[in-house]
Amino acid sequence: MQFPFFRKSKKTRLLVIGLDCAAPKLVFDQFNAELPTFRTLMQQGTWGILNSSIPCITVPAWASMTTSRDPGVLGVYGFRNRSSYDYDSLVTVDNAAITQPRVWDILGDAGYESLIMNVPQTYPIRRINGHLISGLLTPNTDSQFAYPAIFKQEILKHFPDYAFDVRDFRKMDRVALLQQLVDLSEIQYRALDYALKQKSWDFAMHVNIGVDRLHHAFWRYYDPQHRLYEANNRFQHAIRDYYIMVDHWLKHLLEKYDDATVLIVSDHGAKRMEGAICINQWLLNNGWLVLKQPIPDGEITPFSADLVDWGKTRAWSIGGYYGRIFLNVVGREPQGMIPADHYELVRDELVAELASIPASDGMLFKTTCYKPQEIYHQVNGIPPDLLVYFGDLHWRTVGGLGYDSIYTFENDTGPDDANHAVEGLFILYDPKRRGVGHIADQQLMDIAPTILSQMKVDIPASMQGSVIR
Repeated sequence: MQFPFFRKSKKTRLLVIGLDCAAPKLVFDQFNAELPTFRTLMQQGTWGILNSSIPCITVPAWASMTTSRDPGVLGVYGFRNRSSYDYDSLVTVDNAAITQPRVWDILGDAGYESLIMNVPQTYPIRRINGHLISGLLTPNTDSQFAYPAIFKQEILKHFPDYAFDVRDFRKMDRVALLQQLVDLSEIQYRALDYALKQKSWDFAMHVNIGVDRLHHAFWRYYDPQHRLYEANNRFQHAIRDYYIMVDHWLKHLLEKYDDATVLIVSDHGAKRMEGAICINQWLLNNGWLVLKQPIPDGEITPFSADLVDWGKTRAWSIGGYYGRIFLNVVGREPQGMIPADHYELVRDELVAELASIPASDGMLFKTTCYKPQEIYHQVNGIPPDLLVYFGDLHWRTVGGLGYDSIYTFENDTGPDDANHAVEGLFILYDPKRRGVGHIADQQLMDIAPTILSQMKVDIPASMQGSVIR
């Protein structure tokens, strides 16, 4: 398939196809021969690695991409943030937390119309110059998920089974889950196709959350290096076949809208998960965390602030794809223990101890600890005191207590085969001019200024990214 070059158009249009968690090695290498649309866009465009935010998770990555601000500036450090310095103040972070303008807000101010569909962390909705269907974190179709409001009724009239995600995807039977993921993606792409045709737009963006769910649920069946891999299993080609389905939809859309510049992006990649570090168990074993009453080994108990003797505790954590560790500081937390003038000394001590944790087989373990003040342009809201990537992100963390080891191979929220990888991807194709092929790594915050550059709109000086050539 060849897309036309030097097509003359009365106006600039740009279509962003987002693939949450899409892995570069699958698109650029392993499945490339079976993905003719991706391959053609690469051959005629500009493509490469798109390094994710820190942390490399859906929230805040898509918000960072569409605002060109890092998580510290946004004040968003994960799906759940501390809303105060109390010990039990974690809240889910939705669109209300994003105060920086998204790229479609800037385009709207310049007079461009946008069509935004399924971008994570866009619920609750806000007014835009155009049409919007919110994405991940939308409760259900009973909510007001569309702008303008009448757009909701239009979508449900034509797509009554419309959905935003597959609920409880970690716990479902794999046969049923795979079918639901295909159904979810099909209905969302059909709705996108409908909206692209029916609505006026200069800029359109859609994000497929199904790729992420697919990787978490089916990576063991695809990856021979995964500890649970079995040769010739029934789901061996599930991930490949899903990418082929996405490729078919890309072809369908691009043949209809061949005047548009196309930008394919993922917010992060994926890699096999080998296990999890029981982070609060480690903190407990090493004297950083003290409980009111001991928990018997093997009696796995979810972490709760009520369990902790805060007057004797220096640090605690919550589970997730990366480690978030909080220190108990005098004058900051209600029962702070660490003097404020010892804060950096104690934090450095904890970094050194975390870095010394060996792998489960006793070998060296690549652990990276990030201090928010050192990696972000600003630090807003209440960040973790440390963000930790264990085992080069082949290991996640679990927050429960009662484990007889700091290593576990069972996920506390249900079966999970993959962790996130830092490396996402991008492919930029402009029908008016040939791209430059593969280029060196770009950063996720480069996407918003690149979109504005393509649309010939001034780039705010406060954006942190740079334009991709």
